Amino acid sequence: MRLVKQFCILVITCFIGEVLHALIPLPVPASIYGLVLMFVALQTKIMPLSAVEEISDGLLGIMPLLFIPSTVGLILAWDILKVWWLQFMIIGILGTMVVFFVTGHVTQLVIRILRKFKH
Repeated sequence: MRLVKQFCILVITCFIGEVLHALIPLPVPASIYGLVLMFVALQTKIMPLSAVEEISDGLLGIMPLLFIPSTVGLILAWDILKVWWLQFMIIGILGTMVVFFVTGHVTQLVIRILRKFKH
């Protein structure tokens, strides 16, 4: 029953994200609204981590399984995509490198800022 309650919390958070997406005229995906809501709730201690910890760990454990539908979709669309496979590979690799680079630099910047505030 505990896992059902935790799963319901996640689903309700996702639903609120969908509602915000419908109400706020910004090009932000509903999942991002839900993610921000969950982050704020956990950071402000409105919701304790224990309220979603077990189900979150379980979902992280099966995360690779969640990519199967999108992979199957790509395989089924291969006839359409095979013309541009090289462009997709280049964009995927470059995009990944940019994300790694930006994430690393933002992390270093945040660490420097936090060190300045501690001193």
